Amino acid sequence: MLEEILSARDGVDIDIAYATTRNFTGRPIYARAACFLHPEAAAAMRRAIAIAARQGLRFRIYDAFRPSEAQWKLWEHTPDPNFVADPRRGSPHSRGAAVDLTLIDGAGQVLDMGTGFDDFTPLSHHGATGITPEAERNRLLLMGIMTTAGWDFYRNEWWHYQLFDARRLPVLSDTAAGTRLMPAG
Repeated sequence: MLEEILSARDGVDIDIAYATTRNFTGRPIYARAACFLHPEAAAAMRRAIAIAARQGLRFRIYDAFRPSEAQWKLWEHTPDPNFVADPRRGSPHSRGAAVDLTLIDGAGQVLDMGTGFDDFTPLSHHGATGITPEAERNRLLLMGIMTTAGWDFYRNEWWHYQLFDARRLPVLSDTAAGTRLMPAG
């Protein structure tokens, strides 16, 4: 049901933050770092990859499909609906319909976006003031690429993009998706 986006085949840098301690919980949530998306989202991601490549850029992907079990762990840590979807409603990530990412240049350097990934402050909002003009240009470039490829954006997180009407898709657990991202047991 879900398609895997691969570094070598798809020309992206896969850096799944929730398989590491480099996320807002400070601990790994996933046992395995992999990038899965619903087929419609995978097609939109590949369109975005092609557009970015024409600009000499690539993507670094921090998260994509997030099993419902992982969404609960994130919610239990930080039950803030401005930045973490309530798992009772379901997240676009848990439908395979969202991706968290940034742009990198030809040397693999992250473009300045004004804040890091998962910075849960108003500076992370699209249109935030208080960031440099360069960071604002980079955010607008990212938004232009992603929206041209068919993605919608979430106003509170410059890194988060999702399919339009993502809630039409079912919420998936790790076993239902067959991804085996979560730790055993």
